[in-house]
Amino acid sequence: MHIKLQKSLYILIGLFLTAIGIKLLNIHTLTFGGTAGIATLVSFMTNWTWGILFLIVNLPFFILSIKKLGWNFSLLTFLCIILISAISDLMDYLALPLISPIAAAIIAGSLIGIGVSFVLNSGASLGGIHILALYLEQKSNINRGISLFVTDFIIVSSAVVMFGFRNALISIIAITIASFLTGKLKSTFKPSEAVYRSTDTETLQNS
Repeated sequence: MHIKLQKSLYILIGLFLTAIGIKLLNIHTLTFGGTAGIATLVSFMTNWTWGILFLIVNLPFFILSIKKLGWNFSLLTFLCIILISAISDLMDYLALPLISPIAAAIIAGSLIGIGVSFVLNSGASLGGIHILALYLEQKSNINRGISLFVTDFIIVSSAVVMFGFRNALISIIAITIASFLTGKLKSTFKPSEAVYRSTDTETLQNS
């Protein structure tokens, strides 16, 4: 019970840190990679909030997670997606100070990298590319930080048209920092120890 409470606390801290990082990027017209970046781009083109869009974009990955990573991990991940969507929308009422875009990218990248690591190391994820990164790490031993960096770099590069080359380039600073921290901040508890205990994923391990 103590371990479960500890992991739940780490997940909540991770979600808040990540949400603050995303908010900091949004108010400085910067973006991020993965489904968070997609939600950011669409939010600038529509009247929909980032939280709602993030939830919608992640639905296909949630289905993939159920099939490949099992119900326990997938349900916890879906709960994290719902929570960070709600937290992010609530942060629209929080006024963060405007700073230089480069400083915002550095701070946001650090917050997101630490926050995502808290969530991943507790046996969950924030959906989207993180699900794919965990799957590749389990199947092919590809470092999750590398997977996140490559996919995020591609997505942010496509944002050049909307935000301009300068802001897209600055956004890559946040991605680089977050990806580096996510790849390095692995605790002794690995998500796989929680994910692959379930019978739903035993076949995946043996395949």
